[in-house]
Amino acid sequence: MAKTSVKARQKKREKMVAQYAEKRKALKLAGDFKALDELPKNSSKTRLKNRCQVSGRPRGFVRYFGLSRIALRDMALDGKIPGLKKASW
Repeated sequence: MAKTSVKARQKKREKMVAQYAEKRKALKLAGDFKALDELPKNSSKTRLKNRCQVSGRPRGFVRYFGLSRIALRDMALDGKIPGLKKASW
């Protein structure tokens, strides 16, 4: 489980990316890189990290579900994800 402060920082970055998305796009198209450089660094989309929605874990992220491998397995075994079950052969 990630620290609460790390998850809060990620949420703050996500909000800032959404806030400045249109402005960044317009400045890139205009080629005004000086003005683009003056925007907050956390408004860049590359600053975001894929994190599990449940635990905040950054590694072992399964993009299709938005969960880490551990949270995905736990939820699948509990039957919380329809149509997903543990394979055995």
